[in-house]
Amino acid sequence: MMLWLWPVAGYIAGSIPTGYLAVRLLKGIDIRTVGSGNTGATNVGRVLGRFWAVFVAVFDMAKGGLVVAAAFAAGVSSPWVLALTAVAGVVGHNYPVWLRFAGGKGVATTYGVLFFLDPLATLIGGAAWFLLLKGTRTVSLSSMVSLFITLLALWILGAPPPYVGAAFFLVLLSIWRHRENIRRLLAGSERKIAEPEGNRRGSKDN
Repeated sequence: MMLWLWPVAGYIAGSIPTGYLAVRLLKGIDIRTVGSGNTGATNVGRVLGRFWAVFVAVFDMAKGGLVVAAAFAAGVSSPWVLALTAVAGVVGHNYPVWLRFAGGKGVATTYGVLFFLDPLATLIGGAAWFLLLKGTRTVSLSSMVSLFITLLALWILGAPPPYVGAAFFLVLLSIWRHRENIRRLLAGSERKIAEPEGNRRGSKDN
């Protein structure tokens, strides 16, 4: 397989609109017209409940990460190709061609691809996400801060520069995709996970 095809495969797999398909099949509605309008797991949870939110999150992690794993299994050793494949998977999730480039915010997929680049650093970031969510009950803040912690862990643990560069780009991309959440955080109006559906509109979606 030509090396440039791996990032292409990453984008195609990442662009599978898991949340959109789940809500369309189970509820018959377009998730982009509900809640925050994003296709990620958090918005899926508002429509279908926690089980399906977890299902979508796990699938979103797997769809990008398994392409990176397949590249490793096929003998790809170039850190640059692996890093680009990882980034392409997240870009596919955020900007899927099938939905006119309107997807989720990429947090679950980012964790999925980074796990296969550096499992330990990603587990550190995942633990940070869990603790931050317990403390703040704010998914968007927990996601952005924990991804930054993952980036620091990659750097401190001596990951190859392309991996660190990929993580840096994905952190910036996450911040960009969460820009509306950041405005609400600064205004003190960001929704917390314990709040009922009707209280506020919008939050973070993966």
